[in-house]
Amino acid sequence: MTAPRSILIIGASRGLGLGLASEFAARGWAVTATVRSTAQQAPLQALPGVCAEQLEMTDADSLEQLAERLNGQQFDVIFVNAGVAGPAHHSTAQASAEEMGHLFLTNAVAPLRVAERLLPQLSPEHGLIVFMSSILGSIEAGAGLGMPLYGASKAALNHLAQCFVRNQDNPQLGVLLMHPGWVRTDMGGADAPLDIASSCKGMVEQVSAAIGQPGLRYLDYQGNPLPW
Repeated sequence: MTAPRSILIIGASRGLGLGLASEFAARGWAVTATVRSTAQQAPLQALPGVCAEQLEMTDADSLEQLAERLNGQQFDVIFVNAGVAGPAHHSTAQASAEEMGHLFLTNAVAPLRVAERLLPQLSPEHGLIVFMSSILGSIEAGAGLGMPLYGASKAALNHLAQCFVRNQDNPQLGVLLMHPGWVRTDMGGADAPLDIASSCKGMVEQVSAAIGQPGLRYLDYQGNPLPW
């Protein structure tokens, strides 16, 4: 028998992360997923076969502890989903240094730290790293769509992912920057046209198709390429 595909999802306590864990598990994948605190594990533990881990992504010690617990495990996919919306005012004029530091650390810097530290846990032959990006991070298409500070943090993520890929010496490594669509989540709001299940089904299909395809791509949940 062939072993099931395996995935590590970073940030899966609710919303799209929890939806991804549910969809991958329903398709027979071996799923390990993280939450920021053990108090948030209940929704994941309700999913059959899903292994819950704790990670505060912006905390270096927490990341090191997770890497030690995962030592010896290998995944086909690492999906870094965790992120924040940023300040509700979305204003460069009002933004404080603390707000901007938290936004860019969480959405741009920490995801790359996670990828770099957990790279030994990724299959070197066909492994895929997925970063949850957004069309708002596109310089060409995202400007004017709202949430400019959030979009800037995702543009920074896209740039750092480009740098990450170019610094790797494994020609088989695949990296996806994924736009989930405008989804009815706490971040997307009640007016969003897309439900979590539909977005996650689309993303799971894109991830499944991308395994074994080296290089970097920036796609939406339906597989459409996005402009940088």
